[in-house]
Amino acid sequence: MRFKYCPDCGAALAARDLGDDLQVPWCERCDKPWFDVFPTCVISLVYNGDGEVLLLHQGYISHQYANLVSGYMTPGESAEEAAAREIHEETGLEVVDLESAGTYWFQRKEMLMIGFLARVRDGQPVRTSSEVDRAEWVKAEAAPGLVHPFGSVSHTLCDLYLKRKSKKVYHNGPSGPSAD
Repeated sequence: MRFKYCPDCGAALAARDLGDDLQVPWCERCDKPWFDVFPTCVISLVYNGDGEVLLLHQGYISHQYANLVSGYMTPGESAEEAAAREIHEETGLEVVDLESAGTYWFQRKEMLMIGFLARVRDGQPVRTSSEVDRAEWVKAEAAPGLVHPFGSVSHTLCDLYLKRKSKKVYHNGPSGPSAD
C-alpha cells in the first residue's frame, strides 16, 4: 500500500527525496516518511517421516488446485512462530523441524511470502480450521502436479523439497520414521 495521507495526522503527503530511497511519501506536519507497506505471509510445505507432502483443499482459494499451508504473520511473532502456528491451526499437526526455504514476492496480492519446509510429527491431519475443506498426504512426486502451476510459490517449494528429498534416505529407526 502506498500512502497518500499521513496515518497519524491525516495531512496530504508530498514526495521527498531520501538518499537512495527517491520520492518517498513525506508528512511535513509530522516530519517523517511513510514507506510503502505490504502484508507478510508464511507458506510451508509440510511433510512427514515417510517423505509425503500434505496438501490442503481450500475452495475459497481454488477448486482446481491444492494448496500448501499459508497465512498472515501477526505483529510480535517471528516467521517461524507464524509457520508453526498456521500449520497447527489448519491441520492440528505439530512441527518437529522447520527449515527456511526462501522469500518470495507474490505480485498478484502484493505480499511477501516467507517459505518453509516443515516436518511434522507423524499422524493424520485434523480439520481444525474452517478455511480447510480437507487435507491429504500425497507422494511428494505427485505434489507439483496438484498445486498451482510452475512459477507459483507452492510449485517452487514442491520442487525444492523434491531436490532435497532426493539427497536423503528415509528409514524406520527405533523411534519411527526419520530422515537422515
